[in-house]
Amino acid sequence: MSPPPVLAPGATLGVLGGGQLGRMFVHAAQRLGCRCIVLDPDPESPAGRVAERHLRADYLDERALDALARDADAVTTEFENVPAQALRRLAERVPVAPGAAAVAVCQDRALEKALFVRCGVPCAPHAVIDDEPALAAVPDTLLPGILKTARLGYDGKGQRSVDDRAQLDAAWRALGGVRCVLEQRLPLACEISVVLARAADGAIVSYPPFRNLHRDGILAVTHWPAPLQAAQAADDAARALARALQYVGVLCVEFFVDREGRLHANEIAPRPHNSGHCTIDAADTSQFDWQVRTLAGLPLVPPRMHSGAVMLNLLGDLWREGQPPDWRPLLSLPGAHLHLYGKRAARAGRKMGHLTLTAAGVDAADALAREAARRLGLAPW
Repeated sequence: MSPPPVLAPGATLGVLGGGQLGRMFVHAAQRLGCRCIVLDPDPESPAGRVAERHLRADYLDERALDALARDADAVTTEFENVPAQALRRLAERVPVAPGAAAVAVCQDRALEKALFVRCGVPCAPHAVIDDEPALAAVPDTLLPGILKTARLGYDGKGQRSVDDRAQLDAAWRALGGVRCVLEQRLPLACEISVVLARAADGAIVSYPPFRNLHRDGILAVTHWPAPLQAAQAADDAARALARALQYVGVLCVEFFVDREGRLHANEIAPRPHNSGHCTIDAADTSQFDWQVRTLAGLPLVPPRMHSGAVMLNLLGDLWREGQPPDWRPLLSLPGAHLHLYGKRAARAGRKMGHLTLTAAGVDAADALAREAARRLGLAPW
């Protein structure tokens, strides 16, 4: 079922998933006067606590899905590991964007790699390992490499670095002998991401690329815009993938950039992206505004950046004995925008919020961000 031509402000929008991305979607929808229903099993879900209604149930709970389909005018998802079968069930009765077929591809690294190849988008040399014969057949040229589970991996989870065949064999077994993708380890200069939105009529808008620094597999720092010679090529590749998926909604494509400036597609996220949080404070239309617009059939217009931005992820490691940092030294900085997600319990590696520093250009924002990091006790970059 295709999204309707337009849902008037005041419509009821459903979202599968109750984390911080869902929370920011709800806030964007509410600015247009929309009501929101969140389906998430966590009684303390950040999105469920700000939505007009929270269905506390598993994503495959038939009664909850039926209630969502009955009461929502359209439904979206906030993270890629929502079961695709839940989206298919909902789509029988209510418009859903993104669709189950596109999400299913983004849930499986092997399918993603096949999509890259089919679309002519460069990616790292790789092999899919389904069983022991496939493991034995891995070419020597892929080592050293990174072994990744085909499904359910994010923020560095489900990955192992391997230098030789002995390590590869041990890593595959340690990951449970499940379907994996082995990628050749590349000499990297940086990682970037492209966030775009595609409407049901095929119209696409996109932001300039974001440059991202990860620590322990989790995004730590984002600079926007990223000064990059390959920016247009990255945008073209992301748009080609969105068209091939017949995608509707907000999509992020992550790329590696090697030391010679060449792009290698890494993965696709069928949702707003952590790196795209800069758009809330540095552009006139955020990625969450786009998510609402694509779901409701409202016009997409090219974004206008009014500031350079640097974003710092705020992880639970910053909380001491359950207490947050003193935010006052950060909020005394010009251009500081603090976003906290309302999560009750802090723990190491958990995303509790983000801080965006805006200025006339990205270099000035970087200077502010470095001072903010110093005040927080974060490692410099």
